[in-house]
Amino acid sequence: MKQVSVSQKIKIIGALLILSIFTVIVVTIFLNQKNVKDATIVNIAGKQRMLTQRITKNIYFLYQNKENNFTEIDNAIAEFNYGLTTLISGDSLLGIASAPNEELKAQMTKVTILWNSFEQNVKDFKEALLKNDNQKLNSTIKFINNNNNRLLEEVDKIVSLYTTHIEKKTDFIKKFQYLAFSLLFLLALYSIIQLRQIEQNAREFIEKSKKISSGDISDLTPIDINTEKEFVEVADNMNNFINKVSAAMNYSQTALEQSKKASQKLESLTEEFDELINEFENKSDVLKGLDRSEDIMIESTEDLIKTTKRLQSLKTQLDSLLKNFSK
Repeated sequence: MKQVSVSQKIKIIGALLILSIFTVIVVTIFLNQKNVKDATIVNIAGKQRMLTQRITKNIYFLYQNKENNFTEIDNAIAEFNYGLTTLISGDSLLGIASAPNEELKAQMTKVTILWNSFEQNVKDFKEALLKNDNQKLNSTIKFINNNNNRLLEEVDKIVSLYTTHIEKKTDFIKKFQYLAFSLLFLLALYSIIQLRQIEQNAREFIEKSKKISSGDISDLTPIDINTEKEFVEVADNMNNFINKVSAAMNYSQTALEQSKKASQKLESLTEEFDELINEFENKSDVLKGLDRSEDIMIESTEDLIKTTKRLQSLKTQLDSLLKNFSK
């Protein structure tokens, strides 16, 4: 399995944290702006309801007083038409989109049909009032009286539908924020775990380095690390050094033992040589003993030469190890 380096982990964790935080901020700002615009739409829809009542109230007032000042009615009609068009098609200047779902579109279509008929009867009322046509006045007043509440109810449904739509969006924002915060918490927890892992590996390297620098290398054991790529490479190099030191120490122990044996043989040779001088009285026997001692000395000398070569090889190997470690 390919090892992931420490730098790569740090970069990945940092990138995920930055991306998550940036996404949460951007999406939250966007949804909040949408909520502000939705609140504007609800205000427009609520105002439509009020405009229908204002028109109806003004019509009753003009009918009872036989006045022909239609300024307030005309203003209310123009404002209602603008609000209805905005709700159906949206308004780019206000940043308001068109009806967001089919249910609202269907409801606005129903309101439009009712409003067109209502507006036409308001126009008929104005003409009848100017002409003093009582029959037509009574007809239009009756229509407005019968359809005003229905128009009001249908406009009120638009307000309710928009309110429900905004509540769903608000609920979505809450769920998104909970999910985003949960993701950030998991990323933070993962970061802490990885940092503790890196700290633990670094601490083990420091402890091994202290032992090596203090000269206490008798009980060194290989480092067991299989996570971060950099630590794995350093651990392999240090383990290689530890293994070489252990091998050199074993080799040195063997050489010392052989040297001790050679020393013992030399001592034995000296004792035997003394005994030979004391035991042999004639020259021939002494010469024979000397020849035998000479053979033993030659054998011991060869052993010492071998031991010396091994110790020299050990010294060279240790010098090489120390040189590599100092780099």
